[in-house]
Amino acid sequence: MFRTRSPRLFFTGLSLAALAALSGCGALVVGGTAATTAIVASDRRTAGEQVEDKAIEMRVGAEMRRIFAETPSLRINAHAYGGQVLLLGDVPTEQDKQQAGAAAEKVEKVTRVINQLRVGDVTPASVRTNDAWLSSKVHTTLINTKEVPSRTINVTTERGIVYLQGRVTEPEGARAGIAASTVSGVNKVVKLFEIVSPESLAQPAAPASPPAPIEQPASDPNNTGAPETGGAQAMPVQ
Repeated sequence: MFRTRSPRLFFTGLSLAALAALSGCGALVVGGTAATTAIVASDRRTAGEQVEDKAIEMRVGAEMRRIFAETPSLRINAHAYGGQVLLLGDVPTEQDKQQAGAAAEKVEKVTRVINQLRVGDVTPASVRTNDAWLSSKVHTTLINTKEVPSRTINVTTERGIVYLQGRVTEPEGARAGIAASTVSGVNKVVKLFEIVSPESLAQPAAPASPPAPIEQPASDPNNTGAPETGGAQAMPVQ
């Protein structure tokens, strides 16, 4: 995220949940290794896709800083999932909104831009703090909802509107949307899911390892049948 209050431009990366709770802004900077590892372990995107999405957020953020370096009272957040970029925040004019969207579309690896920037004054900190709290409540609700893959769904809230991004089946997306809409304080739920078939989610079985070669030692005419006390032993293949 970045925000300008004067000619000086501020850019804050909010990949850690604690920082997000304080500011209510989306992540534009890749967080620590521990956080990235946790996402990789539970997300339906491949590890490569997740890393690429973080890189997209960084590139979009850098482009926004470059374009609007001298623009006061501006706040833009970029949220990427599977190459899809959601732009949220506040810009002074409609021209700024269109310029931001066009610039994001040109960023490498971006497949689609959903431009939800608001034209107007920067959203007050109190509202953004409430948005962060709503996102937390929605995420908790999704976790507690049966047959909803909450770990692969990104939740972002802007002025009471909840945006859901993720890779889900049609029924999963419907359940997630209904669950999010029941959270107190949510004004609207916008589903931006990548819909996939249940068959595509089936994990192919890992190919079996080839059996270990078996070598028959040459017979020893001096072998009396007594057990050996050294040398190689035949072990069962696990």
